[in-house]
Amino acid sequence: MAINTYTKSGNKAAVPAKLDKSVFAVEVTSHELLKSAYVAYLANGRISLAVTKTRGLVSGGGKKPWKQKGTGRARFGSSRVPIWRGGGITFGPTGNENYSHKLNIKAKRQALRQALSLASESGRISIIETFESKEGKVKPTVALFDKVGAKGRILLVVEDKTSLVERATSNLVKVKAVQASYVNVYDVLNADNILITNKALDIISDWLGVQNA
Repeated sequence: MAINTYTKSGNKAAVPAKLDKSVFAVEVTSHELLKSAYVAYLANGRISLAVTKTRGLVSGGGKKPWKQKGTGRARFGSSRVPIWRGGGITFGPTGNENYSHKLNIKAKRQALRQALSLASESGRISIIETFESKEGKVKPTVALFDKVGAKGRILLVVEDKTSLVERATSNLVKVKAVQASYVNVYDVLNADNILITNKALDIISDWLGVQNA
């Protein structure tokens, strides 16, 4: 599979790169696996921050509101019972909830193949010889993306996410740089344009190719 290929300066390459069909041309008959991988990514990054107080944690309520008998009212031992205003919360979040989803390795890899195949089919993937950013400057990075026609949300896949790559892309709101070994379904599906370096392409092909099906 030939694909749009550029030199490191953003010019069209003389010889287009070829994509591995077992990775970038997988038939997608159902989106259930993609959905599971997408939801799992979000769920596994979720932090349990919500915490409510039970009746034992709410301050006050140590004194019995009224005597047990003779008032004609219901019996209560504390004003911090859950059915009272200002009382504790029953079955509320404790901060220890585990929202993670599990997918086995084969399912994760197949979902990623499907996501990359959809991106390739829609023309959202381009290959660039290498990504170099001297001193980690942002301006040349923006100029490079403009030259290759990458617009919208851009996913830059590199073989090694160095500090210079981080500096050159972190201040660009719609650009995300990721190391080839950490490419995921969420980033691939959300990107309008995906730029992959030659070495990163080799890593992805070795990782997701037929030998690791």
